[in-house]
Amino acid sequence: MKSTMLIFALLTTLGLAACDRPAVITVPATPVAVPGPAGPTGATGATGNTGATGSVGNQGDNGDTGATGKTGAGTTVVVMPPASAPAN
Repeated sequence: MKSTMLIFALLTTLGLAACDRPAVITVPATPVAVPGPAGPTGATGATGNTGATGSVGNQGDNGDTGATGKTGAGTTVVVMPPASAPAN
């Protein structure tokens, strides 16, 4: 049994070693076009026409004046703040 396994392992190793491996094919990279230096600047184009100005809007209406408030009765109200808590 042991010799059968040993023979089988040797035959498998020889069979795998004898296989033809495909060669790696490297595809050459396509040449990339590199832009050259920039050419001279072209002439400046003509300036466009100025657009028409819009008309001026109308003045809005003035609002009504409010009524005058009443005069006080002469009484002064003093509001005292709450007392602080005593310190311990």
